[in-house]
Amino acid sequence: MTTHSAFVRNQWYVAAWASEVGRDLLARTVLGEPLALYRTLEGRAVALADRCVHRRFPLSGSRLDGDKVVCGYHGFTYDTTGTCVFVPGQKRVPRTARVSSYPVAEVDSFVWVWIGDPEAADPTTIPRAPHLADEGWVTVTGMEPVDGDYGLLVDNLMDLSHETYLHGGYIGTPEVAETPITTEVDEEAGIVRVSRHMPDAECPPFYARSTGIEGRIQRLQDIEYFAPCLYLLHSTISPTGQDSPRFRTEITYAITPSAPGRVYDFWAVSRNFAVGDDEVTTFLRDFNHTVVMQDVDALNLLQRCLDSEPEGYQELSINIDTGGLAARRILARLAESAAPTGR
Repeated sequence: MTTHSAFVRNQWYVAAWASEVGRDLLARTVLGEPLALYRTLEGRAVALADRCVHRRFPLSGSRLDGDKVVCGYHGFTYDTTGTCVFVPGQKRVPRTARVSSYPVAEVDSFVWVWIGDPEAADPTTIPRAPHLADEGWVTVTGMEPVDGDYGLLVDNLMDLSHETYLHGGYIGTPEVAETPITTEVDEEAGIVRVSRHMPDAECPPFYARSTGIEGRIQRLQDIEYFAPCLYLLHSTISPTGQDSPRFRTEITYAITPSAPGRVYDFWAVSRNFAVGDDEVTTFLRDFNHTVVMQDVDALNLLQRCLDSEPEGYQELSINIDTGGLAARRILARLAESAAPTGR
């Protein structure tokens, strides 16, 4: 039984890290829409539909001429608005010769794209992750595609008790699964907050090797999920029984549905300690990539299992699923509110 979460349109989604978008055309698919991304000569990010109107050749496989995209198959040429300004063999350009141009905003090191009604695109509604660009923070980043429903990734991130079992020896310790959570839900704003505070916990290698702490720690995990697209984990640790030193780590995930059963997992680890230590930076980049790939492998496997389930199977939920279930409700409401109505 294959089931996929409905897409929530009229929302901003991360299409790329800002560093990925340049003068080479970049292909991404968001909400099932193939996109070609690039920067103008002045540095502005552009997102066009990734199919030439003529014979559907991908524009991402074409080339730039100044700020225009020249189709690599027959030379149809498009400006930044998606309007075709040249066709081969004739002077008149057909009025229907245009591709969609999507609203784009560059905020907090992300390139965000709006797939819904362009008139409704308001960049001020983009949820913020200022630590990604603020001075005093050092950030490592990556992106991994997952062959699973985007709702599975949301579930994974909202319930961190899986750290104990899936990420043992990396970020998981017994206390993560043993400590109860508190959950706050703002249905109207589409925000879910989940907290797990561990006053006396084992220090996992992720923190022991990056901070130099020896012994046990006070470990605070405070999640903020801004449906449908942005997840922040505010992590603070300090030696057990001490208020200082306090080490802050911001874990960021941008959750971008690509196609049914496929999602982009944009991830980042930001820290405000050892900011000049390149060895710590390399360690956190490599270590977190390993953790992310553990999630990717688990979600790919889970999706294959769900695809083979018979009709009528009912899953079991418990207290640790409170945040994830709230996120599901909000996503379902957003998708329903955006769905076209019949007469």
